[in-house]
Amino acid sequence: MGGKVLYSVFTKPWKNMSMEELARFVKGLGFDGIEFPLREGYQVEPQNAERDLPVMAKALGEHGVKIFSVAATTDEYVFAACEAAGVPIIRIMAGIDKELGYMESEKKLKQRFEKLAPLCEKYGVKIGFQHHFGFMVSSTMEMLHLVENFDPKHIGIVWDAAHSGLAGEEPEQALDIAWSHLCMVNFKNAFYRRVNGPEPGEAKWERYFTTGPHGLCSWSRAVGYLKKRGYEGVACLTAEYSDKANVDAYVVQDLTYLKSLFGQTG
Repeated sequence: MGGKVLYSVFTKPWKNMSMEELARFVKGLGFDGIEFPLREGYQVEPQNAERDLPVMAKALGEHGVKIFSVAATTDEYVFAACEAAGVPIIRIMAGIDKELGYMESEKKLKQRFEKLAPLCEKYGVKIGFQHHFGFMVSSTMEMLHLVENFDPKHIGIVWDAAHSGLAGEEPEQALDIAWSHLCMVNFKNAFYRRVNGPEPGEAKWERYFTTGPHGLCSWSRAVGYLKKRGYEGVACLTAEYSDKANVDAYVVQDLTYLKSLFGQTG
């Protein structure tokens, strides 16, 4: 069982390549497309997005590479740029105001989404909301509670394997929670490691981002669930590793591993 899965990579580590170089590089790695960081210092600057994002989409498209999503703000010009470039998803995250508390922060986020939904309708571009560890919307149920009353064609969920694992979630259960609004799946992985000794005092931990088979979230179980439900969509490798010197090698290893789990090669 299972539908057509397309493989994407977040191009944050390769900001200094030209559009042409990036297209050839991504295609050579074996990806179908990218998530592009629409941020200052990258191939398309935010202030020029409406002009240059379609140019980038065309340059990549000549090599068979699509822009599946952008990591960006939710300003209207970003929606307009995505519509012009044929980009379907704007991926965002959101922090929690510790002074307000979680529930009041969530209330404000819902009010923000209510204002953004008409832009999603106007431009035909979806917001993909992703969880993140820390004082953020951090678990899958928190994401669902935030977006469940919005039309999934406007506001969707980007489920992230690493952050789900860090939250202590079981992948099948988390994906079932997200399913009604699931629009993309991020594949990365991480674990906690202690950074101080066992002497008396409070333990301190850091999050270490690692390769697919070695983190807290079982990719094989996550993929098994996606296949069972017939998932058709984008699987995005975020190319986030604590060992930044070996990103290029790790992302190739992880793509090969992920494709094997989905039963695909090449």
